[in-house]
Amino acid sequence: MQRIKKEHKEKILEKINPDTHEISWNEEGVPYKFKKKSEIQKGKQSRAQGAKFELKVRAELESQGWVMDKWTNNIDLEENKIVKAKRKYNPFKKMLVVGTGFPDFIAFKKLEENYEVIGVESKINGTLSKVEKEKCAWYLKNEIFSKILIAKALKQGRKTNIEYLDFKEKFPKFFT
Repeated sequence: MQRIKKEHKEKILEKINPDTHEISWNEEGVPYKFKKKSEIQKGKQSRAQGAKFELKVRAELESQGWVMDKWTNNIDLEENKIVKAKRKYNPFKKMLVVGTGFPDFIAFKKLEENYEVIGVESKINGTLSKVEKEKCAWYLKNEIFSKILIAKALKQGRKTNIEYLDFKEKFPKFFT
């Protein structure tokens, strides 16, 4: 890795306020990412809120008699098969985080002689991306899950309630 020329660094820092922005430098000493520190803070808060909502969804479904577990698989749409979700490395905690599969949870419940197996995806705003919709449709068409629920947060004052949307009912165009 080359050292950054002092004049070059000073010229960049004159243009960007280091108190409000964070700069990432590449190996050649050229800045390649400028992020507002306020945006970095928003990202941290969003991730924390999402994780808290996931726990709330899990607790509510478990109280309804569902057996829940983290789903650690994903779909490779190009190869049309289920693959193990990649683990993410957290450099701050120096550890690997459990795979980020889609959907978030697998849940099953005994119904008389059979089990109902569903997938649960937690989204605070209830919106799925195009790829996530394709993955949900793939799971249902291949009968991996009997249904997929999308858990959406409903704010009522300070309290957050959970609304469950059935993927087949919300997106019928994937099944025509």
